[in-house]
Amino acid sequence: MRKGSRIIVLLVWVVLLGLLFGRDYLVEDLQLWETAALERGRETSFAGVYFRDERIGFVRSRLVAEAEDEVLLEQEAYLLLNILGEQHPVRMRLSASLDASLLLRDFSFVLISPFAETGVQGRVEGRDLLLELDTPRGVRQERIRLRDAPRIATNRRDYLLSPDLTPGGRVRVNYFDPVSLAGQERVLEYRGRDRVVIHGRIHNLHQFSETFAGMRINVWLDDEGRMVKEESPAGFVFLAEPEFRATDIPRAGPEILTSVAVPLIGRLPADLARRDRMTYRLELAADAGLDPAEDLDLAGGRQSLEGDILQVSRQPWPPPAGAGPCSPEGPAAAAIRAALSATPHVQSDDPELIALARQITAGAASPPEAMARLADWVYAGLEKRPVLGIPDALSVLATRVGDCNEHAALFAGLARAIGLPTRIAAGLVFQDETFFYHAWNEVCLADQWYSVDTTLNELPAGLTHIRLVTGETAEMVRLGALLGKLRIAVATD
Repeated sequence: MRKGSRIIVLLVWVVLLGLLFGRDYLVEDLQLWETAALERGRETSFAGVYFRDERIGFVRSRLVAEAEDEVLLEQEAYLLLNILGEQHPVRMRLSASLDASLLLRDFSFVLISPFAETGVQGRVEGRDLLLELDTPRGVRQERIRLRDAPRIATNRRDYLLSPDLTPGGRVRVNYFDPVSLAGQERVLEYRGRDRVVIHGRIHNLHQFSETFAGMRINVWLDDEGRMVKEESPAGFVFLAEPEFRATDIPRAGPEILTSVAVPLIGRLPADLARRDRMTYRLELAADAGLDPAEDLDLAGGRQSLEGDILQVSRQPWPPPAGAGPCSPEGPAAAAIRAALSATPHVQSDDPELIALARQITAGAASPPEAMARLADWVYAGLEKRPVLGIPDALSVLATRVGDCNEHAALFAGLARAIGLPTRIAAGLVFQDETFFYHAWNEVCLADQWYSVDTTLNELPAGLTHIRLVTGETAEMVRLGALLGKLRIAVATD
């Protein structure tokens, strides 16, 4: 089976690492003791990153006062991922300049992995964060409006341990994540003291927890506010460790992709290819923290959901004669406008993408034919191989290499460039006797969302494509709550 059809989970992992990495990034609305925190934070600290009790990477953090009114934060994260027996290193680097109150002035972030490099710089201008993203066509600028001046924190989280904090007390945190280029608000709840065994030693620590995108994230701090342990149900565990231990990464950790695959209970029917629909039962662990009807995009288009029963219907192709792009003025106006808009990762307003899309679809007799031509071009034009990074359409066009994430980003960029409302769907596909996480596209024609998989060359996608979420990198993180928590069962029609 092509590795590219499984690799969406690695994008989720990179985003989740960025979210935990970014936890020490932009923070506001906290009662900080800035001077004390800074005095105690002039040090370099390390944390080991674990998956299934094996160390697969580390995070290094350093906070230094450069001058009376300037503070420098430096962070580095490193992962060595085992993907189907091959080692894939991933690095993230962040440097930020802060004022004496730890308010952000500017930053630079880069993510580097085999076949991919993502870079972004930013600076604060009033209540705006001006971003400059590195692309093969040069620097692209984006502007994000902030609720307030962003504040910075470090791995020293003294600010959470206020003197009047009692179990059940809450702290609101707002930050910007440099991986997904999105801001998120979090509420951390203090759970009180907790005795935790780490490397054979008992620690009496302060525990905080939060729920984000259905995931329960826990962090344990010592009395000085140092992070000792942090974990998420997606499989990450961070442990504060000395440098020699944190950076001791074995050459082969646990294999990532198959360890988070979703098992199928029962057998698919032998006549699946001739069926018009397929019915599944979703078995979600009680501690998953998600309401499938509210937190996932399971219903709509070719999918319908009733309780825990999901039905996937085969879409006829081509659409009815005269089917055109969905209008951004109808009942689903907001969704259509979003599916037509250029974004930092789907740069459909770029002249090169527009010219290429027009060239590929020149002479197409209808929007469905134009869609099919774009799908054929993307399928044939990209080398199928795993790429660990944050895909964007322009970079994929430059390298012509990628997995399902890259295929979906490039197709979305080309389709939107000629006015076809297109979104990215992520979920599951059945291959090699199990379900793997995967990404594809949906295009809105004649008030219907038609699926297209340019990695597996399916138009429309088959009955074992199960959509869980739609959106881009910031929305993909919702899949993290499902890792190890979901099973799919064949239901009786």
